[in-house]
Amino acid sequence: MNNIFKLLQLLVSWLTLIMPVLVSAQDQKSIAGTRNFKVYQINLQDEINPGLARQLNKAMGSKEAKMADRILINMNTYGGLLDAADSIRTKLLNSKIPTIVFIDNNAASAGALIAIACEKIYMRSGASIGAATVVNESAEALPDKYQSYMRSMMRSTAEARGRDPRIAEAMVDQRISIPNVIDSGKVLTLTSTEALKLKYCDGIADNIQQVLKAEGITNYSITQYEATFIDKVIGFLILPGVSGVLILIMLGGIYYELQAPGIGFPLIAAVVAAILYFAPLYLDGLAANWEILLTLIGFILIVLEIFIIPGFGVAGISGIILLVVGLATSMLRNDGIDFTPVSSTEALTSFSIVLLSMMGMLVMFLLSSKAFASSKAFNKMVLQESMNANQGYVTHRETEITVGDTGISKSLLRPSGKIEVNNKVYTASSESGYIEADENIVVTKVDVGIWVKKV
Repeated sequence: MNNIFKLLQLLVSWLTLIMPVLVSAQDQKSIAGTRNFKVYQINLQDEINPGLARQLNKAMGSKEAKMADRILINMNTYGGLLDAADSIRTKLLNSKIPTIVFIDNNAASAGALIAIACEKIYMRSGASIGAATVVNESAEALPDKYQSYMRSMMRSTAEARGRDPRIAEAMVDQRISIPNVIDSGKVLTLTSTEALKLKYCDGIADNIQQVLKAEGITNYSITQYEATFIDKVIGFLILPGVSGVLILIMLGGIYYELQAPGIGFPLIAAVVAAILYFAPLYLDGLAANWEILLTLIGFILIVLEIFIIPGFGVAGISGIILLVVGLATSMLRNDGIDFTPVSSTEALTSFSIVLLSMMGMLVMFLLSSKAFASSKAFNKMVLQESMNANQGYVTHRETEITVGDTGISKSLLRPSGKIEVNNKVYTASSESGYIEADENIVVTKVDVGIWVKKV
């Protein structure tokens, strides 16, 4: 009897150990059909850009996404910016919720990278995936260093999802030849039937309902992510082209305000542009306080160098460096001074936007300087009359002038202008800030020039 009892105990223990294994080995599709599945749908139907990447990242971090059983990407895109696609790809690869993509026609270029990052791929009959060569705005292939980076991302993404990395590379590089798949000299693009054969597609479906049915999910509820108006506005403002224009307005507005103080409009335009530039980045967690502070300090140093400190030296160069770094890093997803999460492509893009905007501002200044010099506003700021010696205009070397002498400013000192001391007119520089015309001044220093301040 004792032996029988021990045998029963052993049998119960054995069943306890193997039951979880038996359950996990059952058909998961059958299990999925027995309860209400929560499906979170994200539509990716436009060009892939930072705004779209922001929306998708926000969607996948939402409470609804975290509570879902499946995240389903409804895709139809011809591609877009690589850094934005890389951000989306990373989010999908790190998702703890199983991800499915339904290619509802096209998954080209950067769209192919995002699709491969999903655990399951379903395609509509007649849809295609591939053609992931990195191109410029004229659809011309970029140099091989860009293609190499894209190949590595496609390869690593395919490997992470258990797909053939050579096929992913062939979608980028026309030099890759795969027997019975693609000859060299052509970039690989797969139809839905070809993708299914090569295991780059888990099934062909006409709609999302068929996708879920193929997954064995028959009892489900779908929640769709809807971008708010604010999300769309922020998405627009962080587009590279828009960011570049805002930087251009910031720099140009401040420059023209300094050239013509009191006008007001250039400064207002610069402030509005700065708010529109930094606010979306700050709300998105990109622009940190220290990055905004760097930008402000850079502006201040440049202003000091131009209007207060003679020549062009440490302050001016430091200001330009801080300005570029502050504006560029505000667009990057770094963690403080840790730039590990930032890819080289993202860094190159952000710094290029800032530098190109500064070059654009320089070109704009050169083109407008001639017209500005002949304008009424400019004529009001400069002394137009000739200053001849027979009218009493002399240099400080031609007469005695000493520290402590007082007089009046004959023109606006910004920082240089004309002063009158002891009934003589001299060229002088303001020691600090602007000095308006007809202000009482005192001479503070006489060396290679005359320096004065307002009394």
